[in-house]
Amino acid sequence: MSAHRVYSVVVFIILASLDNVAIGLVPPLYSPISRALGVGEGALGVVTAVSYLVTAVAAVAWAYAGDRTDRKPVLMAGTLIWAAGTGATVLAGGYWGFLAAQLFAAIGLGAVGSVGFSVVSDLITPRRRGLVMSLWGLSQGVGTLAGVLVASQLGGKDWRTPFYVLAGLGVVAGVAYFTTADIRRGQSEPDLAAVFAAGEEYEHRISRADLPRILARRTNVWLILQGLTAQAAFGSLVWLPRLFQAKAEAQGYDEQAAIQIGGVLATLFQLGGVLSIVGGLIGDRWQRRDPGGRAKVAAIGILAGVPLYVALFFAPLTLPPPSGRSAAALVLGSLFTSPGLAGAFGLALVALAFTSANSPNWFALIADVNPPEHRGTVYSMGNLVNGVGRSAGNGLVGAVFAALARSFPPPANLAIGLAAFQVFFLPTGVMYWLASRTAPRDIADVHALLRARAADDVEAHAKGVSSNRTPSAGSGP
Repeated sequence: MSAHRVYSVVVFIILASLDNVAIGLVPPLYSPISRALGVGEGALGVVTAVSYLVTAVAAVAWAYAGDRTDRKPVLMAGTLIWAAGTGATVLAGGYWGFLAAQLFAAIGLGAVGSVGFSVVSDLITPRRRGLVMSLWGLSQGVGTLAGVLVASQLGGKDWRTPFYVLAGLGVVAGVAYFTTADIRRGQSEPDLAAVFAAGEEYEHRISRADLPRILARRTNVWLILQGLTAQAAFGSLVWLPRLFQAKAEAQGYDEQAAIQIGGVLATLFQLGGVLSIVGGLIGDRWQRRDPGGRAKVAAIGILAGVPLYVALFFAPLTLPPPSGRSAAALVLGSLFTSPGLAGAFGLALVALAFTSANSPNWFALIADVNPPEHRGTVYSMGNLVNGVGRSAGNGLVGAVFAALARSFPPPANLAIGLAAFQVFFLPTGVMYWLASRTAPRDIADVHALLRARAADDVEAHAKGVSSNRTPSAGSGP
């Protein structure tokens, strides 16, 4: 891969990370923002939930545009829109202004994931999709962690500071798109190699008539629907910093210190997401032997993580008395002196290792069962359902916490509510298992389609070259 192309991939990965930083900024700051705006924390949970939904709906339109046209301008426009919305958030004088700014940012955020996925899928051969998609997904997970960390550490004194910082980074990233390489659609497909060898391009583009064909692939249906239940559970997990904050406050820490401790703990406990690389590698190996292998890896990972998450929520997080140390020093030091904290860390690592196998294999399966011109749109359709599930999980869990608080004061209400929402992972595992049954046929159909198109394109190219060839000297009519 050329240096310019490597640089381009790095830019795409950084942008995928930054948009998740933006998504993760608000939840760790629910308490100071709600106080500044004069509303309850539940109202901010609604902002987060609606923002998820708007991002997902906008992604469908962005992805369809990217599957029909040049993708670079689409990505640039989306990036600058979310940067502007993030910057406008700090100017909000009240709840409705805050909501409007967040929703404007959400519109732009929809472009980065959906169109970026289409671009990255064109850089990866089928044999390595799980591995590279794990890095793509990991960049988004790192972005979410960075959002929690940036918000909790920079926003403890003034909640607006993280939004200023991220808005500036978004503008820089948008400008960086000007210097990235153009990635040819379908260039990683072995079935299309003859097309590019002949000097041609893969010219097929999505149209509205393709939408019924997309849904006729049964694997697409399972891949899209699984997000409704999976993200209801994952969406509830944005409250993890709030759970840890409440546990710190119960041990005598003031709000500012507790917010910082909650952010560090949530970041530290989600490091198991790095092991999504293992899930991607296992998916690649299993897929070579069994065309349903990726879906089976995702099903096993999702179901195995449920009991570990439940144990994590109720694990004791014993901290030393407040001493003026930084949150990071206090938490890291306590890992070696508090068995409860060390045990919770171990639970979190293993739970995330299992459930993070979902992400790279989901990405890779979308690329496996769809031709290049459909991938961004299918990803965005799945992301739309993901957004509905995540929005429901994030919004409803706030109401559940409030209801439980009548009988169980914090942090017990938070732990019980989060544990209850893990039941949504169960139907997710079932749907992945069903996808493992339909994927082999859908993958074979896509390979046959691309080979037929390549043969037609190469034949048309050969005829065009022949008809345009100048007669050699001395040849007669």
